[in-house]
Amino acid sequence: MTSRSATLIGLTAILMWSLLAVMTVATGRIPAFQLAAMTFAIGGLVGLLTWIGRKRAARSLSQPPVVWIVGIGGLFGYHALYFLALRYAPPAEAGLLNYLWPLLIVLFSSFLPGERLAPHHLIGATLGLVGTVLLFVGSGAGFAPSQLPGLLAAFIAAFVWATYSVLSRRLKSVPTDAVAGFCLVTAVLAGLVHAAIETTVWPDGAVQWLSVLALGVFPVGAAFYAWDIGMKRGDIRVLGAASYATPLLSTSFLILAGFARPSANIVLAAILIAGGGLIAAKDMVWRKK
Repeated sequence: MTSRSATLIGLTAILMWSLLAVMTVATGRIPAFQLAAMTFAIGGLVGLLTWIGRKRAARSLSQPPVVWIVGIGGLFGYHALYFLALRYAPPAEAGLLNYLWPLLIVLFSSFLPGERLAPHHLIGATLGLVGTVLLFVGSGAGFAPSQLPGLLAAFIAAFVWATYSVLSRRLKSVPTDAVAGFCLVTAVLAGLVHAAIETTVWPDGAVQWLSVLALGVFPVGAAFYAWDIGMKRGDIRVLGAASYATPLLSTSFLILAGFARPSANIVLAAILIAGGGLIAAKDMVWRKK
């Protein structure tokens, strides 16, 4: 698989994650950790189904402890912190701090063997950050000192996801099949937290059940496998900068579904984020054939 192909596969994860918000709204009032347990279980099963006909696939679960720590720490650690952030801080501010992770991925990639940050990578990532700030500032949400724990959780979550993503490159020899194991363990841990602090609320009707299934198959399933391929074999700097498209696309889907309203801020944010992504991906888009 070429670096370009792997990068394109990684970009599909960004598209799937942009559907996360609108799909989550469609699931109704299911508690956060219960929904995580359900969808990660489905996501893990999606991976297991790809093992059919491949006798050696199950061997991918036989990994050193450090691989499991990175995998589970990334998936469960990030989502636990993000859910905590949404509980104690306004979604706009929490989202803004959380979306430091694309910039962090671009910066952290400079520590990887054989990787080098060029000016256009930094310019693209910075434009994406500015566009994301504009997108969230336009929501008009407030801030109170009591929300500090949630904001801190969102800030740490950004570092956790960026670290997990970049370390995936260092663990390039670990097959993507292992992500199925990470998802299943994350589902168990989320289920334990749910049992301890939440009250179970099952989906109400076919639409909500189908939304849970779609979440598990795509944003909380296939997206993690696609991202793993992109991080391990693609252009990590391009993927980091392009990740700023997630909140923009997410907002666009919410508008189309009637859960949000269009505004001038969104248009300007779109220009900045799209422009930043194209600048960061200059080497891939305009590569000589």
